[in-house]
Amino acid sequence: MKTILLIEDDLVMRENTAELLELANYTVLTAANGKIGVSLAKKYIPNIIICDIMMPELNGYGVLQIISKDITTKHIPFIFLSAKSEHKDIRKGMNLGADDYITKPFDESELFSAIESRLAKVAILKENLEIKSIADTNKTFDEPIKNLGHLKKYFNENMEGYAYQANEMIYQEGDNSNYIYLIQQGVVKTYKIDEQGKELITGLHKENDFFGFTSFTHNVPYQEFATAIENTQVLRLSNRDLKQVLAENANLTLELIDFLTDNVSDFKDQLLQMAYSSVRKKTANTILQFTEKMKKRPDENIKISRSDLASIAGIATETFIRTLSDFKKDGIIDFKGSNIEIIDINKLKKMN
Repeated sequence: MKTILLIEDDLVMRENTAELLELANYTVLTAANGKIGVSLAKKYIPNIIICDIMMPELNGYGVLQIISKDITTKHIPFIFLSAKSEHKDIRKGMNLGADDYITKPFDESELFSAIESRLAKVAILKENLEIKSIADTNKTFDEPIKNLGHLKKYFNENMEGYAYQANEMIYQEGDNSNYIYLIQQGVVKTYKIDEQGKELITGLHKENDFFGFTSFTHNVPYQEFATAIENTQVLRLSNRDLKQVLAENANLTLELIDFLTDNVSDFKDQLLQMAYSSVRKKTANTILQFTEKMKKRPDENIKISRSDLASIAGIATETFIRTLSDFKKDGIIDFKGSNIEIIDINKLKKMN
C-alpha cells in the first residue's frame, strides 16, 4: 500500500482529503504545517507528498526546497494543492521542482489522476534504473571478484557515494532492503527500538565496514534502523547485483559467510556482556569499543551521546552517567564539554 503525506493547515480540508485518499486504499500521514510535514517526510519517506502553500511555521515553497535538498527525500514526487490559482503562483511552484500543481477547489478525479501518474512515472524510472544497473553490472563484472577485498575495491571504483550528516537516518526498520552499504568515511550505528521507545544498538560500523545485510534469497525488509553517528559517506550496491556476484564467485561467498558469522559471534558476546558483566565493566568496555570503532587514539576525545553509549552497554542512561562520574573521580577519564577523554586506558581494560 502506497503512503501519501498530506500537508495542509486547514483542518476540514485536511480531514476530508485524508478520508478521500484512505477510501482509495492509500495510507495517509497528515501534518498541520510545513515544519511538521518536513519532519514526517524525513522520518517515514512517503511515496508522494501533497502540500498546501499558505501555511504557518513553514509555507509550501519552503517545504519543497528543504525536501529537494535532502538526499533521502529529494526523489519523492511533490504535488502542490493550493487556493493560489494565478499563473505566476503555478509557475513559481513548478519552477521550484514540483511535479504537479492542483488548485482548490479540486475535482477528485483530477487529484487521483495526478497521484497515479506520478507514482507510475516513479515506477517506470525505477524499472529503467534497474535495467541499466543490470547492464552496467554485466559489463563491469567481467573481472572476477574473488574476495571481500576485491568487493570493496569494486565499491570504491564503481559505486556512487551518498553523504549523511550526524544523526541522519540511512534506512529504517521495515524499509525494502534493496542495498548493502560500505562506509567510506564516518561511523554508523544499527539499532532496534522496543515498545517503550528504548533504543538497543545492535552494531557499530566504521570506515571500510559493510552493513545492511538481510536475506540473499528472499525479499526481507530491513530488521533494524541505521543512522550516521557522525558525518558519514557510504557507497551502496543493490542486492540483485550482489547475488549475481556471489553466484559467480564461490570464494567470495565463503568469505562473506565467515564475515556474517563473525558479526553474529560479536553480537552474542555483546549480549553476554550485557547480561553478566558489572556496570563498571560494561561502561569501560563500551568506551573502549567506541574508541576502536571511531578510530580514536586513547588521548583523543570521543564525541558521542551518553544515550548511545548507554544503549551499547545495555544499562540505563542515568546509571551510565553516574558510572562515568565515578570514572572521572578515579582519574580514568575526563570530560571536555560533552566529549570524553581517556586518561588511563589500562585501568579501563582491566576493569572488573
